[in-house]
Amino acid sequence: MRHRIFPKNKRGTANYNWLKANFSFSFGNYYNPDMVQFGMLRVLNDDTIAGGTGFGTHPHENMEIITIPLEGGLTHRDSMGNEATVKFGEVQVMSAGTGIQHSEMNASETDQAKTLQIWIFPEEDNVTPRYDQKGFDLEKNKNAFVTVVSPQDKNDGNALWIHQQAFLNLGIFDAGTTTTYNLKIPENGVYLFLIEGEIEINNETIRERDAYGIVEFESFDIKVNKQAKILVIEVPMKFN
Repeated sequence: MRHRIFPKNKRGTANYNWLKANFSFSFGNYYNPDMVQFGMLRVLNDDTIAGGTGFGTHPHENMEIITIPLEGGLTHRDSMGNEATVKFGEVQVMSAGTGIQHSEMNASETDQAKTLQIWIFPEEDNVTPRYDQKGFDLEKNKNAFVTVVSPQDKNDGNALWIHQQAFLNLGIFDAGTTTTYNLKIPENGVYLFLIEGEIEINNETIRERDAYGIVEFESFDIKVNKQAKILVIEVPMKFN
């Protein structure tokens, strides 16, 4: 097992007044040659969006894009004719494929929205663009991981799916509990992002908004010191 802590204060930052962003990987004007991607995981942006603002219409292609609202919601519109609001408790996926234009605007005119934006390279380019979203009850499944995104060929219908051998897992865990994450596909790696709380892995402390990358393993244990909300992103570490 090889692992590394990525402290929250080492992330890139941007403040555009309407948008306050933290970049886990190189993005926009932030470039760190040591943090361009983690395997097939290319982007993990931790965004706070002011009320009445958002990301105007812009293009994407050949990327699997996942949005996880942490507070408030976003109104989505795209060139496929989709229009929907994705809110806290839901997850949104978009396969950009051959090309798509979309906007993501704060659903509130007054309250801020907080979201995680995740980009994963697809296993196949130029697929037909698609959009989907779904709600997940993490409280009902407390102290266990809920798979919210999985590969199309391994999807059981309970999760959203993307064009990649990747899994996104969310969970809320009480203080004092210990849980084990078992790798779903050999040779994949895991980028764990601690949304809230405090945990320990391999006797190392991970605090709120820290991340932890792990490769060359089959499973690892997570000890919860303070009630935690955890995102585990399992991705291939090599391009096809």
